[in-house]
Amino acid sequence: MNPPTDALDSQASIVQFGTGRFLLAHVDALVSESLASGASSRRLLVVQSSPREEGKRKARLLAAQRRYPLQIRGRRDGVEIDREQHVDSIDACLIAAEQWQALTRHVVEHAEIIVSNTADNGFEVGTDSSLAPVPASYPGKLTQLLRARFDAGRDGLTILPCELIEHNASELLARVTRLARQDGHPDAFVTWLETRCVWADTLVDRIVSAPLEPLGAIAEPYALWAIARRPGLTLPCVHADVEVVDDLRPAMLRKLHILNLAHSVLVHHWQRLGQPVATVREAMQRPELSEPLRALLDDEVLPTLAAELPLAALERYRDVTLERFANPFLDHRLADIAQHHATKLERRLRPVVEQAERQGRRVPGLIDALGGAN
Repeated sequence: MNPPTDALDSQASIVQFGTGRFLLAHVDALVSESLASGASSRRLLVVQSSPREEGKRKARLLAAQRRYPLQIRGRRDGVEIDREQHVDSIDACLIAAEQWQALTRHVVEHAEIIVSNTADNGFEVGTDSSLAPVPASYPGKLTQLLRARFDAGRDGLTILPCELIEHNASELLARVTRLARQDGHPDAFVTWLETRCVWADTLVDRIVSAPLEPLGAIAEPYALWAIARRPGLTLPCVHADVEVVDDLRPAMLRKLHILNLAHSVLVHHWQRLGQPVATVREAMQRPELSEPLRALLDDEVLPTLAAELPLAALERYRDVTLERFANPFLDHRLADIAQHHATKLERRLRPVVEQAERQGRRVPGLIDALGGAN
């Protein structure tokens, strides 16, 4: 198959690093729905940036088709949804290792927003240099591309990382500025990075359960793209599931200490009962698994979190979480959630137990799930 076009005919203002199914089913889908509603006009140039051959294969398909199916399956607000839509927000796709100069020109001439989801190790730099012909790491690539834009006398961009890293934009900026100084870029460039570019932390949440072949994905109806408000922020689209917030902390706490915590508590009871079912959906159909989970959320978790967050918002998120868990179409395997279980318990449950302790509140169910030690 021929390589993707060099994208010189594209004027897409959003440059997206990553071709994974989460981006296809979340960011690209929200941008597509915004386009379809007439609420925005921005489109995407997608960049495949890893050395994986599978990723390059998908990039070539995206470049050739630029449109793919997305199946939305599940419940939202009590309504069962099972529909297929087509995502057509992608204007072009290229492979960084093969079309670096075209990408550089595009970032200099057309980009206004850069979005990324580059997997768990996406921010790692290692021995990479932003002075390499094509830097290996995402921070290295971004540093070189932004330097080209700076040298051209262009203004800064809005940077929206979607990696599941706390303070993701702040962390990415720290890596880029460290690399810029290490590689001898001028102080004026570092100042431009810090003052002319907008680095906005984000939180994304959507279960994308499976890919479709050769392109596309299956996703739940629920979606959230929370973006921290920053002066000069440019939004990629206008959509009900894209929320600009003054503080990401409430959304992060709800996700970590309700949804993620509930997953780990469910695994705890599932293991104790001898793993009687395979999926979260099946567990929610078993009273011996679902009822203790609901009771623990109601009696221990929400009252503890309510010292910091509004109870009504916590209750709404609890209801949404339990609805998502009961998705009749989603096969979310408990064995997958159980990976690194002890570490997840410490991150998801321990802070709630410690907060309850400071409040003088008893949380026996949480302590039991942690192994009996408070």
